[in-house]
Amino acid sequence: MKEYYRIIYVHVASSWMAMWLYGIMVFWALIGLIFNTRLSYMMASATSITGTIMTIIALISGAIWGKTSWGTWWDWDPKLTTFLILLFVYIGYIALQSAIDDTRRSDKASALLALVGLVLVPVIYYAVNCPDPNQCASLHQESSLNKTDPSILTAMLVTTLGFWLYSFATILMRVRNIILQRERKTTWVSKLKEVN
Repeated sequence: MKEYYRIIYVHVASSWMAMWLYGIMVFWALIGLIFNTRLSYMMASATSITGTIMTIIALISGAIWGKTSWGTWWDWDPKLTTFLILLFVYIGYIALQSAIDDTRRSDKASALLALVGLVLVPVIYYAVNCPDPNQCASLHQESSLNKTDPSILTAMLVTTLGFWLYSFATILMRVRNIILQRERKTTWVSKLKEVN
């Protein structure tokens, strides 16, 4: 393999994180719908931005990998198309949150959209891990973690851990900002401003 194969570390880690963060976003949205907790909706909202970033990184790194490996930037196969749809669902979630002025209504509406979009995660997983390769023939290779060289697998897992840590750091910083922005008219935020 030539040196450009190393982009696969970023591609796989960001793909895993994009799907995993979507599951986390849906988890917080569901908790918010069931228990009507504002913090859960805020966590879902904070997760959506980082999930969108991971999805974009996965699509761009996949396109670069595809161009160098197969000679094409994009192929409309199920593996790529479902991931593009995941990006559109993330963007739709963020747009719906921004479109409705009342935060309680926007939280519930976007949570319902997130629940509907959850069907994409198993579809993406099935598209990559298709049991019958003849049925799912495409340029995108199938998952080959069990056949991967241990040093490559180690590097991939370290990259994934780095993406995981980055994701949680940004989500927690973003949820802090969302709390302060939504509670800006309360006395405790006013007192916090005075202290700083």
